[in-house]
Amino acid sequence: MAERGGCALLESLPVEIRESLAELELELSEGDITQKGYEKKRAKLLARYIPLIQDVHTEAVQAALAKYKERKMPMPSKRRSALVQPSVETYTPPDTSSASEDEGSLLRQGRITSTPLQGHSSVEPWISRVTQGSSTSSSASSTSSHPGAKPAASNSCPVIAAATMLADLMAHAQIESVSAPPDVTTGLLGNSHHERPQVASVRGVPRGFNSSILETADGVPVNSRVSSKIQQLLNTLKRPKRPPLREFFVDDFEELLEVQQPDPNQPKPEGTEMALLKGEPLGVVSNWPPSLLTALHRWGTTQPKAPCLTSLDTTGKAMYTLTYGKLWSRSVKLAYTLLNKLTSKNESLLKPGDRVALVFPNSDPVMFMVAFYSCLLSDLIPVPIEVPLTRKDAGSQQIGFLLGSCGVSLALTTDVCQKGLPKAQTGEVVTFKGWPRLAWFVIDGKHLMKPPKDWYPHIRDASNDPAYIEYKTSKEGSTMGVTVTQSAMLAHCHALTQACGYSEAETLINVLDFKRDAGLWHAVLTSVMNRMHVVSIPYALMKVNPLSWIQKVNAYKARVALVKSRDMHWSLLAQRDQRDVSLASLRMLIVADGANPWSISSCDAFLNVFQSRGLRPEVICPCASSAEALTVSMRRPPDLGGVPPGKVVLSMNGISYGVIRADTEEKLSVLTVQDVGQVMPGAIMCVVKVEGAPYLCKTDEVGELCVSSNSTGTAYFGLHGITKNIFETMPLTANGDPVSSQPFIRTGLLGFIGPERLVFVVGKVDGQMVISGRRHSCDDVVATALAVEPMKFVYRGRIAVFSVNVLHDERIVLVAEQRPDSSEEDSFQWMSRVLQAIDSIHQVGVYCLALVPANTLPKAPLGGIHISETKQHFLEGSLHPCNVLMCPHTCVTNLPKPRQKQPDVGPASMIVGNLVAGKRIAQACGRDVSQLEDNDQAKKFLYLADVLQWRAQTTPDHLLLLLLNSKGTVASSASCLQLHKRAERVAAGLLEKARLNVGDHVALVFPPGIDLIATFFGCLYAGCIPITVRPPHPQNLATTLPTVKMIVEVSKSACILTTQAIMRLLKSKEAAAAVDIKTWPTILDTEDMPKKKMARVFRPTSPDTLAYLDFSVSTTGILAGVKMSHSACSALCRSIKLQCELYPSRQIAICLDPYCGLGFALWCLCSVYSGHQSILVPPLELETNASLWLSAVSQYKVRVTFCSYSVMEMCTRGLGTQTGTLKSRGVNLSCVRTCMVVAEERPRISLAQSFSKLFKDLGLSTRAVSTTFGCRVNVAICLQGTAGPDPTTVYVDMRALRHDRVRLVERGSPHSLPLMESGKILPGVKVIIAHTETKGPLGDSHLGEVWVSSPHNANGYYTVYGEEALHADHFNARLSFGDTQTVWSRTGYLGFLRRTELTDASGERHDALYVVGSLDETLELRGMRYHPIDIETSVIRSHKNIAECAVFTWTNLLVVVLELDGPEQEALDLVALVTNVVLEEHYLIVGVVVIVDPGVIPINSRGEKQRMHLRDGFLADQLDPIYVAYNM
Repeated sequence: MAERGGCALLESLPVEIRESLAELELELSEGDITQKGYEKKRAKLLARYIPLIQDVHTEAVQAALAKYKERKMPMPSKRRSALVQPSVETYTPPDTSSASEDEGSLLRQGRITSTPLQGHSSVEPWISRVTQGSSTSSSASSTSSHPGAKPAASNSCPVIAAATMLADLMAHAQIESVSAPPDVTTGLLGNSHHERPQVASVRGVPRGFNSSILETADGVPVNSRVSSKIQQLLNTLKRPKRPPLREFFVDDFEELLEVQQPDPNQPKPEGTEMALLKGEPLGVVSNWPPSLLTALHRWGTTQPKAPCLTSLDTTGKAMYTLTYGKLWSRSVKLAYTLLNKLTSKNESLLKPGDRVALVFPNSDPVMFMVAFYSCLLSDLIPVPIEVPLTRKDAGSQQIGFLLGSCGVSLALTTDVCQKGLPKAQTGEVVTFKGWPRLAWFVIDGKHLMKPPKDWYPHIRDASNDPAYIEYKTSKEGSTMGVTVTQSAMLAHCHALTQACGYSEAETLINVLDFKRDAGLWHAVLTSVMNRMHVVSIPYALMKVNPLSWIQKVNAYKARVALVKSRDMHWSLLAQRDQRDVSLASLRMLIVADGANPWSISSCDAFLNVFQSRGLRPEVICPCASSAEALTVSMRRPPDLGGVPPGKVVLSMNGISYGVIRADTEEKLSVLTVQDVGQVMPGAIMCVVKVEGAPYLCKTDEVGELCVSSNSTGTAYFGLHGITKNIFETMPLTANGDPVSSQPFIRTGLLGFIGPERLVFVVGKVDGQMVISGRRHSCDDVVATALAVEPMKFVYRGRIAVFSVNVLHDERIVLVAEQRPDSSEEDSFQWMSRVLQAIDSIHQVGVYCLALVPANTLPKAPLGGIHISETKQHFLEGSLHPCNVLMCPHTCVTNLPKPRQKQPDVGPASMIVGNLVAGKRIAQACGRDVSQLEDNDQAKKFLYLADVLQWRAQTTPDHLLLLLLNSKGTVASSASCLQLHKRAERVAAGLLEKARLNVGDHVALVFPPGIDLIATFFGCLYAGCIPITVRPPHPQNLATTLPTVKMIVEVSKSACILTTQAIMRLLKSKEAAAAVDIKTWPTILDTEDMPKKKMARVFRPTSPDTLAYLDFSVSTTGILAGVKMSHSACSALCRSIKLQCELYPSRQIAICLDPYCGLGFALWCLCSVYSGHQSILVPPLELETNASLWLSAVSQYKVRVTFCSYSVMEMCTRGLGTQTGTLKSRGVNLSCVRTCMVVAEERPRISLAQSFSKLFKDLGLSTRAVSTTFGCRVNVAICLQGTAGPDPTTVYVDMRALRHDRVRLVERGSPHSLPLMESGKILPGVKVIIAHTETKGPLGDSHLGEVWVSSPHNANGYYTVYGEEALHADHFNARLSFGDTQTVWSRTGYLGFLRRTELTDASGERHDALYVVGSLDETLELRGMRYHPIDIETSVIRSHKNIAECAVFTWTNLLVVVLELDGPEQEALDLVALVTNVVLEEHYLIVGVVVIVDPGVIPINSRGEKQRMHLRDGFLADQLDPIYVAYNM
C-alpha cells in the first residue's frame, strides 16, 4: 500500500520536479554525489509535496544518531548454506585479501579497494584500518612452515603490529607467555582443517619458547576476518560505560556484586502535596432507567425498528443490521433456552449467578451482543474471551486458568465458529491446554426454544451482584477476571453518556474489539442505554482496507468514532487513495489508547492530513482507561465542558526518577505527552507513590493514578488477596492520615495532574522496567526504536520490549519482526542505530536486541504482540531469531570488583599463616616401596627385556596377551615364548635390514595389537629407542598424517616400523597431498622380517639410560615427548602391580589406546612385568560393537579393568537402551571389583555416575568406578587399585576456587561444585601442593599446583632444542621454603589434598588428592582463575540443543564455541541463553559466541577437548561456523 501510494505521489508531481529527481538519481549512480547528499537534496525537493508524518520523537532520535560518529560494530557472521566448506586441496588460507560476503557491501559504500600488502609500505594504512575497526580482512600471511625459518619479510611486521595493537588496546588484558613443553610443529597447522573429533593434530607454540622465532606468540596471526571483527568489538568496548568502582576490601572468598547506589545528583520532587481532583457531579436525568436491561426492554418494545448494530463483511458491505426489536426478542429467546436447558439427569444445567464463557469471533458482533444480553436477562455472568484457534494459542493456557478459577462449564458460540474450532477424533471440540472441560452450546436460531407467550424474563433494578467479568492479562502473562457489578455497569454508562454527550439515534463507528475495554463499554453497553446505532468494523476489514472506518464515517454521517492510534496511523498510509471523504460530521473521535506515548504523533499527523477533509482539531478526544477502573479520564470537546488540550515536553531523565521536569534545553531525551482530558463525572482522582504505602505524591512527582467512583470494577474474581491491594487502597497524606473514607482503586496508569486540572499519563505500571534504580517505560523504548528509520526494516506494530532478570537486575530486551526484504547488513545497521538511539535518549543500555522472521511472534487476539508469551519464548530459547545483538558489556554494571593481586606475600609467611590458622601443609604419599616385599623373581630384574626372557624360559606357554576383534573372539594371542621370539625376529631385522646402531630411535606405527608390543620389545632387544605412534586415519589423512610426520621428525627417528597396509598409505598419493613423503626415513614392514635368531640381546650399561620416548598431544594442543629410563619403567610397573595386586594368575581387561601415558604402560609393559594375562580391546572396535568391552569383562570374569572416558561415553550412549538385551545375553558385571578410567584431567563425575547407574542392572557395583591421574611428568600418580578405601567426593565453593581457595560446602548449596578423588596415590609416590608463582608449599585449604616425586617420574622432555631451562623448571623443581632438598616434578595441574576420615591399609588416615584442572587451560579473567570445564558445564545445561561446548580467551574476551544439535534456524536462540547463564553463574561477560556443527570441537584419543586447536581454528577462520555473535 505504501509503495502504491509512493508511485501515485511521484506521478502527481510537477514535470520539473520529476526531472530534477531523475538528474539526482543519475548523479548518485555515477558517484558524483554521496548517498547523504542525495537524500538531503531529494528531501528538499519533495518537502512541499509530502504530508508531514514526522513527529518530535523521530526528530529527536535522528538528532541523537547524528551525534554518534559512524562507530562501526562488528557484524555477526552468518553461514550461507551455499558456502560449502571446500576440500583441503581447494581450501584457500584465510589470508587472501578478498573480504567475505557480509563485508562486500561495506567496502562498496566507502569505495575502498582492498589490495594485497606489499613490503613495508602498507603497514601504516593497514594498522589504521584495524584501529578504525573496518571489516575488511587484512592480507598478512602467517609465518612460514618451519620453526627455524625466518618469516617472510614482507608480511611479518603487520602481523606483529596488529597483535601488539590488540594488546595495547586492551591495556588490562595480559597475554602472558606461560612456560610449556617444547613443540616444534609450527607451520603444519597452516591448512589444518578439523573435520571430525579424534584429532590429535598439534599447535605451534612452545611453552617458554623464544618468541623471536615465532612472532605470533599468541597462536595465530591476526589477519583473518574473525580477528578484524574482534578488533572492531574491542574498539566498541574501548570506552566501557561503567560507573567507577568504589573502593572496598573484598575478602578472598566473597565476590560482592556491586549494589547500585543512588545518584547524589538525581532530581527530587520539590512541589507541595497534591490535592484530590474531583470530576463534575453526575447529572440527574429524569427518565434514566434503573438498569441497563430496563433500557433494552424499553427500546425493544417502543422502537423495535430502530437500528442497533450493523455488522460488515471483509469487503466493507453491510452484512446484517440488528434492530432493537430483534435484539430484545432474540435475547429473550436465548435467555429462556439457557434457563430451561437441562442436564441428562433432568436437572437445570445453569443456576442464577453461574459464569458462562462467550466465544465469538471479532467478525460477529451481532451474535455476541445477543449472547451478552441474554446472559444478563437470565442472571448468568458472561465472561467474554477470545476464540482459541489452535491448541497452542498465545496466552491460551492463562485463559484456561481464568475459566477454571471462574468455574465456567458452558461456552456459548456460533455455528460457524464452533465448526472452525479444532476437534478431537470423536468430533467434539478438543480440550485446550490448561482449560477446564467445557460444554459448547451453539446459539444460532435453530438450536433455541421458543418461549411461551406469557413468559417474560424478570428484570430487576441494578444491584451490587456481578454483571459481567472482563479479563485482563498482567505483565507476567497471568490472566485475571475483573468483576463489574450491575450498578457499576449502569453508573459507567451514565458517566460515559455525560462525558461524551451521547444522544438517541446517534451513529457510532467502532473499530475496537467489542468484547472488552472501551469497545464493550461504548459500543455494546452505553449505546443500548442511549438507543444509538453502532457500525462495527471487523479487524479483518481493517487489515484489507485501513480506510474503511473513515469511509463509513463519511457514508453514515457518523457523529462519533471509536479508534486506537494504530487505526489512525494505518489510515494515514492509505489516505492518498481517497480524495472524496469528509469527516465533517464527527463531533468526537475517541482515541481509546490516548495514554500511549506514540498516540500523540498519530493524533497530530492524522489531524495534519485530515483537517482539509473537514476534521476539526477539537474533535480528537484521547482517553485513558484500565481494566480495573474502566474509563479513567477523557478529553471532551468545548461544548461538553472541555478545556483546551494540553501538551507538555518532559525530561526523560526526570521521569525515570519519577520526577516531572519540563525540558527546554536538551531536546533529545524528552517525552512529549498529550493530556487524556478530565476526570470522569462522579469520580475523585489522586496520585500515589508506586512502591510502598500509598502516600500522596507531590505536584511534580509521577505516581500511580487512583480513582474512587461507583462506576469501576470491584474485584478480581476469586482472588481476594490481590483484590485488597488494588481495589481497596486508602491513600495517605504525608502525616499518614487517610485522605478519604472511600477506598480508591489503583488504575495501573502512571501519570500526574497537569495545568487546568488535566490528567497526563506517562506509562503503565505493568510496562515499567526498573533498571539500576531508574524506571523506564517499555512503550517509550518502543517509540524510540520506531523512530529510527521507521518501517524500513521492521513492522511498526510488531515490536516487543520487556525486561529479564539477569545477575540481580532487570535487563532490557527488544524483539522485533524483520521485513522479509531487508538484508542482513541493513538489519544489523538498524539494530546498532537503535542501540545508540536508546542509549542517547533514555540513558540506558539494551541487553539484547533480536529480530525474528515476519509473522513468527506470538500474537495477541487483535494484532499486536503477546508480550509475556514472547518473553517466555526468549527465556526458553524458542524464539528462533534470525538476527541477534547482545550488549552485556554496556549494561551489566554490577559485576563484582575484579580481584586485585595481593602484594607479594612470601612463601614463608604463607606457611606461618597456615600454621596459625591451624591448617596442615598439603602433602601426602603412597605406601613406602622399600618396605614392601613382593616375592617375585621379576623385582630382581632391572630391565623389562630381561623379564621377558626370564618368563620365556620359566613359563614359556603362559598366555600373556589376548587381542579381541569386534565380534568378541580372540583375533590373536601371545604366550611368553611367542612374544620373546617375535621380539627377537624384529631385533634381528632392525640390525640387518635397517642397519641401525644402538641408541637409534625407531617409530612404531601400528594399529592397537600384539605386533605393537612385539616390536616394542624387539627395539629393546636391539638397543634401539622405540616411539609408539598412532597410525594416520585413512579417511582423514589431511589432519592425522601431519601429526605422524611431526612425531617422526621431532623424535629424530632413523626408521619406521609398520604393517604393509600402513606402509602403502604413508607413501600414497593422498599422503603426498598432506605431507612431503620424500622425507620419510627408512620404512620397514615387520611382516617382511628375516626369520633369524639374535646372537645376543642388548643389555643397557645403566638403569638410568633411556628405554623409550612417550609422545602425546596435550589438551592445550602442544606435542610433548618425555624420556622414560629403564629404572622408571620397572618402578612404574612395580607400583601398578602392588596397587592392583597383579599376579600371573590374574586377568585384567584393557580398553585403551596403547600409544602414550598409562594406556601404553598397561597395554605393553605391565603384563610382561607382573605376568598377568591382559585382554586387549581396541577402543576403535567399539564403534562397530558398543558392547564388546563389557561382554569381554563378563565373559572372562575380570576383576580389574581399565578404560578411557571416550569408551565410557560410547557405552553410555550406545547401550543406554540395551541393558535388558545384554542381561538376556548373560552379561554380568558383578565380578568387577574396580573399573578405572585412565585420564589426565579432572574426574568427570556425571559421566562416571551415569555409567554406574546405567549398568547397575547388570550387577556393576556402584563403588567399582574410579579414576586414575597421570600427566606428562609422571604417567601414573594416582590409581584406585583393588585395596584401600572407596574414592570420596567433596563439594567445594566454585567462587572460592576462582581465588585459589578451597572451601567445602554442603551438597546442593549455591555455587557448589562436586569433585571426585582422582584415585589412590601409588606406592613410592610423594605429592605436595605448591604455589604456582612463589613455589612455596601450601596448606590444604589452598588450590595449588600438584608436584610429584617418585622413582617412576619421567626423566625430562625430549626436545630438538634441548631447552635446559624448561627441563629444570618441570623436572627438577625445588620448594622455595621448607623442604628445599627434595627434587620434584611439576605436573602443570591444579589440585588440593584433603585428609579424610577413612583409613588406608596401613591404618593411617587417608589423604585424598583432588585434581581440579590443567594450569595451562585455566582462564585468567577479572583477576580470577576460571576452569573452562565449569563454564562449559553451565553452558551445556542452558539448552537441550547444545551438544558440546568449549571456551577459551582471546585477548581479554571470553569466546564460547557451541555445537548445535538441532535445526540451523534455532542457532541464535542459544546466544542470549549462554550469555545469561555465564553471567549468572560465573559473573563473566561472554565476548563472542560461535555456533558450529556437531563434531567441530576437536577431541583427542582420551576424549579430552583440544581447546587451543579450536582457538587457532577460530582465529584462522577455519571452523565454518553457523553463526558468530560478537557481544557488545
